[in-house]
Amino acid sequence: MPGAAAEPQGTLATALSHAARLLTQSPALAEAQSREILKAAPGHPQALLLLAAALRRQGAPAAARDVAQPLAARHPQWAEAHAELGLALAALGDTRAAVTALERAIDIEPRHGQAWRALGDAWTLLGDTAQADAAYANHIRAGVREPALMEAANALCENRLPEAEHLLRGFLKRQPTEVAAIRMLAETGARLGRLADAEALLARCLELAPGFTAARHNYAAILYRQSKPLEALAQVERLLAAEPGNPGYRNLKAAALSRIGEYDQAIAIYEAVLAEFPRQPKGWMSLGHALKTVGRQADAVAAYRRGVELQPSLGEAWWSLANLKTFRFSQEDLAAMEGALAGAGLSDDDRLHLHFALGKAREDAREWEAAFGHYTAGNALRRRTLGYRAQDTTDQVDRAVALFTPRFLAARAGQGCPAPDPIFVVGLPRAGSTLVEQILASHSQVEGTQELPDIITLARRLGGKPAAERDTAYPEALAELSPGELKALGEEYLERARVHRKLGRPFFIDKMPNNWAHVGLIHLILPNARIIDARRHPLGCCFSGFKQHFARGQGFTYSLDDVGRYYADYVRLMAHVDAVLPGRVHRVIYEQMVADPEAEVRRLLDYCRLPFEAGCLRFYENDRAVRTASSEQVRRPIYADATEHWRNFEPWLEPLKAALGPVLETYPKAPG
Repeated sequence: MPGAAAEPQGTLATALSHAARLLTQSPALAEAQSREILKAAPGHPQALLLLAAALRRQGAPAAARDVAQPLAARHPQWAEAHAELGLALAALGDTRAAVTALERAIDIEPRHGQAWRALGDAWTLLGDTAQADAAYANHIRAGVREPALMEAANALCENRLPEAEHLLRGFLKRQPTEVAAIRMLAETGARLGRLADAEALLARCLELAPGFTAARHNYAAILYRQSKPLEALAQVERLLAAEPGNPGYRNLKAAALSRIGEYDQAIAIYEAVLAEFPRQPKGWMSLGHALKTVGRQADAVAAYRRGVELQPSLGEAWWSLANLKTFRFSQEDLAAMEGALAGAGLSDDDRLHLHFALGKAREDAREWEAAFGHYTAGNALRRRTLGYRAQDTTDQVDRAVALFTPRFLAARAGQGCPAPDPIFVVGLPRAGSTLVEQILASHSQVEGTQELPDIITLARRLGGKPAAERDTAYPEALAELSPGELKALGEEYLERARVHRKLGRPFFIDKMPNNWAHVGLIHLILPNARIIDARRHPLGCCFSGFKQHFARGQGFTYSLDDVGRYYADYVRLMAHVDAVLPGRVHRVIYEQMVADPEAEVRRLLDYCRLPFEAGCLRFYENDRAVRTASSEQVRRPIYADATEHWRNFEPWLEPLKAALGPVLETYPKAPG
């Protein structure tokens, strides 16, 4: 507290204490009380601080800033003044300035819990997850007084996660209902990637303390990260009931709505938040993603451009423009990206996105070697952050081949859920699966959804909780399931998918490409579901994946050797399925679809037991939302120019050819 704000005495002290109590109950009365105090004691710092807080709480952040800014300038060592200024600036949408003010408050008072919490919210709004996590961890530490918990909080803040976990588990053995410790252990688990554990801990935390708002926010975020958007929305609604204007909660709601296909609602929320907080580059990028999905390309471009105007080094926004596929960069754009890439202090995430964007730009300019150089650099950066091991995929395929024998499958014939609703489209990304989906979704009896995570979620659950992915009990765990359990899994899948079915059509598409690895599971739990394998020439498919940066997953695409081995393993498993379940899977060869669309579409519909509809040949007229990288391409008629495009890069594809092995020579058939 500044010298000028020495502890007041007598009547003034009573008046200030009364105003402080009124602040939470009635900010308008607190404002009136503060103004009365200032009449008697003009310029009194504590009265001015209370006035700024009262104005902010009444929804007048500009007036609050006008009070707090000169107050912080007059008292540069008063943490409360800088914190209040930061809160006012955050409410005004000037998030960068808010960060500066809040960091100043924390420099003065490192245990200022409110400033740490507000700083975490600000970094979340700016899209810097690492900074936000650090701020929230410090907010936890600021609220801890017990020495044992302080030690654990320090370890968490310094990212010494095994040590933090050990300390917290020991503490919770002694005090199992201490909610601060439970929340800290959940945060530790989340950072270690154990999201299911974090979810369970936060659920317990809220059971003990339903009003623990910070824990509920963590819980909603963890649910969202685990592809549980409905559950996340339920928690966000509770948060918004108490704080309807919170931009972080609103953005999380919009993201969750997008996950269940409610894009119009999501766009409306993003637009409302950005109208109030326009200086959020990653907020504009999120809006651009939603606009792109619903086919509003011009609006998406404008949103992405607003993001890079605010933050020219925002690599993901540049890549999002490139990822529209039909978009072309100007010379000014190229100069801006090259300048950002050469700048100091660029994060690895921005750098890798800029490399992918510049690769696309150079490719469009037919500068093949330069394009390949950028793609290689971007992939190398991304691969360093992943734990993908090609041998794990090979081992999983070996295990599936060993398990799914004719005898094993015959013993389970007729089991599972008999519903015929799902149509699974599997394969590799960039193999034409979005085209197949768009064709089918143009049929009056079929609804397109998106790449649903639910089959993978079920497979992971069956695998238990291995220390490493390679130690999973899946797929062998399928041998232990009873007919009733197989049927229940099929029914659970349908229930999980229900939220994505908006049109009341009898059939729906699940386009998760990675489900090729789970065709055996699909067959056992949903024996009447249709399974379509979308396949493309291995060099065209694999190189297209290599030059694509995926928002999440697909860790095999960031190395030519990895993606080649992955393609070969995929072909090997699908050939085994063809051998043990003849006719179970229908294969669509991309090049054949391009050469003779009507014949291939008729074959596809026959397999799905659907009557031919001419609208399926005019799939590009369908205005449904499309979330994948091909969203703009499937809004145009089929074109043949992509089938041989990989040849422009053939001089650099020898590692890919070597990894593919015999698969390359026998395409479209499998080796042997």
